[in-house]
Amino acid sequence: PKFSSENSYSVENMAAPISLSIEPDRFSKIYKPNENLSGFITVCSRKAFKHNGLEMIVKGEVKLELSARSVGIFESFYSTVKPLKIIDRKIKICGEGEIRDKERKFAFEFPILPISGGNVPLFDTYHGVYISVKYFIRAKLKRGMLQSSPETSTEFYVEVPTDKKIIKSIKKEESKRGVNFTISPAKIRNITSRLRNRIPNFLFEGNLTFINCNIDEPFKGELVIRHSERKIKSIELQLVRVERTSYAEGEAREATEVQNIQIADGVHHDFYNVG
Repeated sequence: PKFSSENSYSVENMAAPISLSIEPDRFSKIYKPNENLSGFITVCSRKAFKHNGLEMIVKGEVKLELSARSVGIFESFYSTVKPLKIIDRKIKICGEGEIRDKERKFAFEFPILPISGGNVPLFDTYHGVYISVKYFIRAKLKRGMLQSSPETSTEFYVEVPTDKKIIKSIKKEESKRGVNFTISPAKIRNITSRLRNRIPNFLFEGNLTFINCNIDEPFKGELVIRHSERKIKSIELQLVRVERTSYAEGEAREATEVQNIQIADGVHHDFYNVG
């Protein structure tokens, strides 16, 4: 077998190589619940061949992830906790027949909906350290028992809109007070007293407009430099994702940097907007 690209799989036999690829209608592959996902499954072969049908499976699931970071935490019950299915659908694209063209496209379309009759809604796509929420499409071209059946898969991404009324209510409440913060050597955690005493004295104050933020909207705030014993070369804003997972013995916590933004290069003023 040969892999020809990320989303295509090629099977080579004595007759001719056959490859499959899945092409969603959106380059971003981002969809919202109740939207339709459409596209094409492309079958390529240098020679004509017969097949027993083309089918597509659409799956969405929440599952535990085992990695070097989770060693010793989840192994005890990983094998007993099955993935939580939120989408599970099989779609027949075409029945048995013969493909004579070198390249043949088969159209498909389906709505982004959870399992019918289930009590589990759709969740945002999430690739975490301990838990993941993934959605993917798998296509398989069935052939005879003595022939290889080529298949391929691709992931798509789901964004679940937040209720606008809830967001508006939260912002209205937070806008009354904002979220103030202070940064100084005394506020720094996880360092020894000896090291703290070696840090030059400084005082930063600031304000975050909101702490409950819509991912589609800008993150806003202000930073005020009250004083600093040393010259400041630059100021960076670090966005960190903290993943917490509860289990029988306690809670697993993992911090991962998402983005690092430089908001000042050399300090000439004492007031900065963050956004």
